[in-house]
Amino acid sequence: MSDKRIAVLGTGANGAAFGADMINAGLDVTFIEQWPAHVDVMAANGLRVEMPEQTVTTKVRAVHMCEVAELTDPFDIVLLGVKAYDTRWACELIKPLVAEDGLVVGLQNGMTMEDVASIMAPERTLGAVIEVAAGMYEPGVVIRQTGSEGTWFGIGAYDEATLGREAEVAEILRHAGAVEIRDDIRSAKWMKLVVNAAEFLPSSILNLPLAEAIKIPGMGELMMASGREAVRTGLALGHELVPIFGNTRIEENDPDHYATVLLDAVLTHWTLPDTKVTTLQDWTKGRRAEVDDINGLVVAEAARLGGETPINTRLVEIAHQIERGELAADPTNAGLLRSLLD
Repeated sequence: MSDKRIAVLGTGANGAAFGADMINAGLDVTFIEQWPAHVDVMAANGLRVEMPEQTVTTKVRAVHMCEVAELTDPFDIVLLGVKAYDTRWACELIKPLVAEDGLVVGLQNGMTMEDVASIMAPERTLGAVIEVAAGMYEPGVVIRQTGSEGTWFGIGAYDEATLGREAEVAEILRHAGAVEIRDDIRSAKWMKLVVNAAEFLPSSILNLPLAEAIKIPGMGELMMASGREAVRTGLALGHELVPIFGNTRIEENDPDHYATVLLDAVLTHWTLPDTKVTTLQDWTKGRRAEVDDINGLVVAEAARLGGETPINTRLVEIAHQIERGELAADPTNAGLLRSLLD
């Protein structure tokens, strides 16, 4: 059993579920969270994780972010569960409490590894890719649709400074799911971004669970088109087509086909009838979503290289309209989305 001190910084649905698995395995885990009600409920009642086969309530050590300055003992491993756009300030917050030889790992959407390294330095940075289906709609309660047996992690070194230390994090994450150590973690993270770019905004703009959204005429085609733009942008950036989600190889070295394979994998293995993507969960709570860190990143990187991403560009524009309150997320937006394919 690992004797490392672990912090989960950002204990929404994913971070809390993973942290609970580690605590139940006997590991020393501290939850650090910015939602006051969530901290209060966990402190009083523990964390309840509702899964298809069972419900597990776990006693957790939870502190509010405003209490971080009161902590004194350093952490050996910090797992980031905050939104991608919160990465830099969260790293600055926890930096004084990371052990000199500690590791910080972003279990997040988007390409946050560079942000982590810019604050923590490369020798304390690892990258990660995750796949899980979970949600949180009330404090202290996680709806985890895929338990540890259906959760996957890819772990990789930022550069040679942390090469060989991936196993330290893999050891603790294996309590929460299957883990693979990946040589090219940047490419793996971009390929996961491809999936997110395909599924997040179309289903959220429709205000529908993913499984319902893709049944609407034209939506599957739109998702694939968005994913293909993301794949091509990734290749232009120098990323490789690499297998993720536990696959051992790519069946066809075809960028357009690969986007389809990735989305099909998510729909088949990690999507239940009521699974809502994280963007829609955020909007339902009245929160800003990671629009600019997923689809917006595809648009920005393509533009920087002189390329165009018309589908993602319009999806981002529509998403920003929704976040500004100029448009409601609703199934009636299907016609608007179909027009992007014209």
